[in-house]
Amino acid sequence: MKKLKYIAIFIAAMVISSCELDMQPESDLTYNGFWDSEEAARAAHVGIYSSYRNYAYTFWQMGELRSDIWGGNTIESPFGIDLIQNNISSTMVYFGNWANFYGLLHYINDFIKNAPNVPFQYEEDKNHMLGQVYGLRAQVYYTMLKAWGEVPVSTEPLLEVNLEELKKPRAPKAEVMVQIKSDIEKSLEYFGDDNSMWQAKNVYWSKAATLALKGDVYIWSGKVLGGGNADFTEAKNALQQISGFNLVDYQALWGQDNEFNNEFIFAFDYQQDQAGNFYNSFTGRAVDFAGLYTETGAPAGEIVVNGASRFGPSDKTLLLLNDQQDQRNNTFVRLYDDGENHIPFEPEEQSYKGSLLNKFLGIIGDDGSRKNYNNIPMYRYADVLLLLAEAKNNLGEDPSDEINQVRARAYGENYDANVHGYINGTQSQNRIAILDERYKEFIGEGKRWWDLVRAGEGIVFDEIAFLDASEAYKIYYSISESMLANDPELEQTEGYGQ
Repeated sequence: MKKLKYIAIFIAAMVISSCELDMQPESDLTYNGFWDSEEAARAAHVGIYSSYRNYAYTFWQMGELRSDIWGGNTIESPFGIDLIQNNISSTMVYFGNWANFYGLLHYINDFIKNAPNVPFQYEEDKNHMLGQVYGLRAQVYYTMLKAWGEVPVSTEPLLEVNLEELKKPRAPKAEVMVQIKSDIEKSLEYFGDDNSMWQAKNVYWSKAATLALKGDVYIWSGKVLGGGNADFTEAKNALQQISGFNLVDYQALWGQDNEFNNEFIFAFDYQQDQAGNFYNSFTGRAVDFAGLYTETGAPAGEIVVNGASRFGPSDKTLLLLNDQQDQRNNTFVRLYDDGENHIPFEPEEQSYKGSLLNKFLGIIGDDGSRKNYNNIPMYRYADVLLLLAEAKNNLGEDPSDEINQVRARAYGENYDANVHGYINGTQSQNRIAILDERYKEFIGEGKRWWDLVRAGEGIVFDEIAFLDASEAYKIYYSISESMLANDPELEQTEGYGQ
């Protein structure tokens, strides 16, 4: 009963997700009798993950759609073209109401405030749960910082609906970063020496996930916010502390049978009769595949699909994947209408119609249809290695070992260090090599846009055809006119005007 009550309360809190409000005031958003048992705390913990998973598509859009990965042919009408083309303004606003992150943050803040006072049979269980939730809050605020720069910071649950108290100004980037770093340290403090996975599953946050996030955050802080070598050193130290994970064979990395592999550090959990992922939008309809062929000339109609072709890889992306010895060249199945062999990929071929994302294709169920219940990683060990390479390069150190570990896995038995191995170069050369390796490695995983911005040196403007250095303010999103009208303490993102 209490669990149902809490869920109802959370739904109400989700309505209050920003300063743009349209609701009847209610009181007692946190049920006074809820936080009085371990059972209740565990129910709230489960609720956080259920809600957090609902933001996976938002995380992906923010982290990838504005990059150079997408924008190519689709068989059906494409999605997200304005965002792919970085068509952002004070009137063209994405992710309104701060992407509703504050509704999720209420739930997280409520747990952080109340769970410490709940008696547990085993204190280490409570500590592990608090380590998880502090890590999740740090990740949410980190996403908001990267997306908007300055955002309101709220660490208290909404104990009652007071419309005036909900109005808060945007905190400076440095202040938001202080909050993120503080939450990371609290997370690590609660985890202590406990490196275990909750319920032995990578679908729950862990100490390793917090350390991966710390490396990510401190590289951003060092490069984008000017923290320099002190931040890069913190990132390097955090990433080097991650243990118990490794690169697995590339063929054993994807698919529902492999989702609890030893490379995934944290992944979003999808299950039949519960929730499916969003990757069916990267596939297509059987009726559209019927007259098409794969790049080898095989009939595409034999591929079981029941999704949509809404996102198409750019020619730049497909050209990057042309090396047939690199297993990542199978990230996409390219589709043509002539039944000829089209290896390697050549841009501007009239017979090319679109691509199927093979990475998260899903399994064929008992009813013969494709099922989209693959777990989707946020952090995996390849990410740790390449972030570590990035931190080392920013410190003027040699990143080639980490780059080559990822390359060796990608080439598998084809790997020849004399041919495929990377040799340490200048910082600029290393930076591009790391970016290219991450480009190939993380297609579809919501990384590329953040990678380009984090790299600094104006690289994002060199790589993104639809973004010019004269529009650097577009790195951060605008907020809506209605948000500004409803909250006089808010100001438009710098560069967009009023």
